[in-house]
Amino acid sequence: MTTITIDGLIYDLDSLPDDAKAQLASMQAVDRRIAMVQEEMAILQTARIGYSKALQELLPLNEAKGSEKIQWPN
Repeated sequence: MTTITIDGLIYDLDSLPDDAKAQLASMQAVDRRIAMVQEEMAILQTARIGYSKALQELLPLNEAKGSEKIQWPN
């Protein structure tokens, strides 16, 4: 017997109506997509940090503030 816990209640997966099984399958598909998008976001954020550092190295010193480097927001 395969069970699933939803909102603290345990259900026998085989005894659920087909519509409920379909909703569960859709939720699982969405959860997988969310995990993929979160992974992609982590990759993109890491790349953005690298680009920001490279940009800072290429920018001239901010002469109006002496020898401080220009800081990008965030």
